[in-house]
Parts: sequence; C-alpha cells; structure tokens
Amino acid sequence: MQVAVQSAVANPVEIAFPAVRPVTYDSLAALPEKYEALFAENAAESFFLSLPWFRNFCATALDPGDELRVFAAEGADVGGTPLAALLTRSRRGSSWQIAPRALHSLTNFYASFYAPLLSHSHPSPAALETLVRAICADKPAWDAVDLKWLDAGAPVFDKLQRAFRAAGMVVQTYFSAGNWYFPANGMSFREYWEGLRSSVRNIAKSKNKKIERSGRARLEIIAGPNGLESAIEAYERVYASSWKVPEPYPTFIPGLIRTSAEQGWLRLGIVRVDGEPAAAQIWIVNSGKAAIYKIAYDRRFADLSVGSFLTTRMMEHVLDVDRVHEVDYLTGDDKYKQDWMTHRRERWGILAMNPRTPRGAMAIARHVGGRAARRVFQAVAGHSRKSSDQQEPASKSAASEK
Repeated sequence: MQVAVQSAVANPVEIAFPAVRPVTYDSLAALPEKYEALFAENAAESFFLSLPWFRNFCATALDPGDELRVFAAEGADVGGTPLAALLTRSRRGSSWQIAPRALHSLTNFYASFYAPLLSHSHPSPAALETLVRAICADKPAWDAVDLKWLDAGAPVFDKLQRAFRAAGMVVQTYFSAGNWYFPANGMSFREYWEGLRSSVRNIAKSKNKKIERSGRARLEIIAGPNGLESAIEAYERVYASSWKVPEPYPTFIPGLIRTSAEQGWLRLGIVRVDGEPAAAQIWIVNSGKAAIYKIAYDRRFADLSVGSFLTTRMMEHVLDVDRVHEVDYLTGDDKYKQDWMTHRRERWGILAMNPRTPRGAMAIARHVGGRAARRVFQAVAGHSRKSSDQQEPASKSAASEK
C-alpha cells in the first residue's frame, strides 16, 4: 500500500473561535431541518455528499452494530446556522477491547467520494478545526479516525491533516483508488468520439456495427418513474447473469435507483436482445456531471459486445442530451476505464491515531512503526512532563500558604 506519513506530534493547539460551536447528532433523523441547505450546497459538488445518498446508504448498507455520529459546527447566531458537518460511523461491540475504537467516514465500497460538508454561503475558517476538535474531545476517546475516498488534490485534504495534527493526533495518509474521468467542457459526442485513440474507436465501431446489423437489439434509457420497476427487474436479471459477485447489501442498488429517479439523476440504460435483458448500466447525472456507477451484461450475449454498445449510446446521451461537463468512471484503474476516459485523479484516505490511548499507541506502532513511532511517543512524553513541570510551582505555592 502506498502511504505518506507525518509522524511528528504537535502540541494540541487551543484556538478560540467564539463564532462557532460544536454540536453532535447520533442519526440523520436527529439533524434539524436547517441542515438540508448544507447538504444541498455540497450535493452540487457530488451526489455522494447529498442527503438522499446518505439516507439510502443508512437504510440499506449499514451492518448490525453500526452507530452513526454526525459532528457539526454551527454559528453562534440565534438560529445556529450550520457551517460544517462530518458524517461518521463506528462499530459497537466488545471488539474494542482488542481493536482500536475507531471512527470511520460514513462510506464503504459503494462510495467513490467523501468529504466534510462545508457551507459555501456561510464560509468559516474555524468550522473544520471545530469539527476535528470535537472529535478529539469526544468521550470515550477515539483511538483512531479513518476518513476514506477523499480528493487528494482538494484544499480540505491538507486542512484536515493539519487540524488533526494540531489536536495532537498522529496522521498517516494512504492511497485508496485511481479515478478516471473525462472533462467534456461542452464537447459533443462526435467530438469526443473522434478524440478517442484510433485503436479504441475502431474496435468499438466494429462491435457496434455487429450488434446494429443483427437487428436484434433495442435500447431504452429510463430517467424517471415511468417503467422504473420493470427496469430494476431487468437490471437485476442482467446482474445475476453477469460475471459479478452478488451484492452484499441486496437492497442498496434498487434503493439507489429509486432515489436517483426521484431526484432526477437517473440514467438507467437497458439493452434488450430478442426482448430479453442483455446489458444494463446505471449512470447518475447531477450538477452537470455524469457518473458511470454500475455496468453489467449477460454473459450469454458476450459475442454481441452488448456492453460496449451500451456504453457508446449512454455516452452519446449524456454528452448530446444532458450536455454534461464531466463524465466520471469513478474509482478503479481498470483498463477499460482508461480506454473511454482521458484524465486520472486519486482518492486518498486520512488515518489519524491517538497517541494518548493504549490502542491508539498500538495503532501508531503498527502503521507508523520503528523510529517514527518512538519519536511520537517521546514527543508525547515530553509534552506531558512539560505540562507537569509548569503545574508544580503553583502546587508548592499553594501548599506553603496552608
């Protein structure tokens, strides 16, 4: 695993931000209605930050014992304007006696992006630090905080690291996945097609002609409630006959499809061959971005290259009809994604470990190790001795006054 480590421990910095106060909620339902605006602002960046996404995730993809914790920063005004929020989960159970008591981002393999929710209409330089300080002050103390699927190139990635280090945590960053995408920026499908590598374009063109000449294929793209349930059934039939392993959370994808249809995000492509579902793809279009979320085809129709045919038609739809400015193939460095996309970025994780708890110290030794871990513990011990020395004269003075 590729990692980057910052092992030096800074003394916890106490910074007073009187305009911001921390608040903690234990479920999405507990969030006041005023938070809907914060979700809506961040959904413009990614549907992975939207309230509908998190609601479906919590309803269909949590494990027994999972507990939600939403750390929020609110303004000190009368209404308590939401300035930031970090959605997390932890696992309740006796395993904490051995494994670190860890706080995780509210994600799993179904997510391809994650970030703190930050208010753009009420920006506050203190909001992010307030979230981190609230996490580090939580009781009982967290041994580790693991936030995954972050944009390594976004300013918030560095700000989060600095905030955790300032709070006395040991920070390690790690690579999560590559992310291939295509910045369309007003490009038509024809312009996109002509810009593909000739080898990719010629192979796709040959495959598409084969299925078109057969006259056996029919394409439909479902974008709303009409025909939705039959389309979900068709998708599930294709998926069950594909090369992919069964979904570990069987209700998540149908829930996501219904949620996306309700929000106007859904582009569910189905290719039927001789009337039978042969290929299916879930694309999600939000705020000018098209995300290729799930693809599958029935192996019985592999000779017709139904998957390539459907990808071509879906790409044509989002570029010429939806006029998106970006197409995102989400996480993974698969070769076929590189054939269709042009640019690559990375998703990373931040692991912040607590040197002041036994299990946090063990996590530091395991993940940082060796000399770096010893420097961490020496820095923590030195800070503790310094704090004790500063308190000693006052104690002696108080004793002499008795």
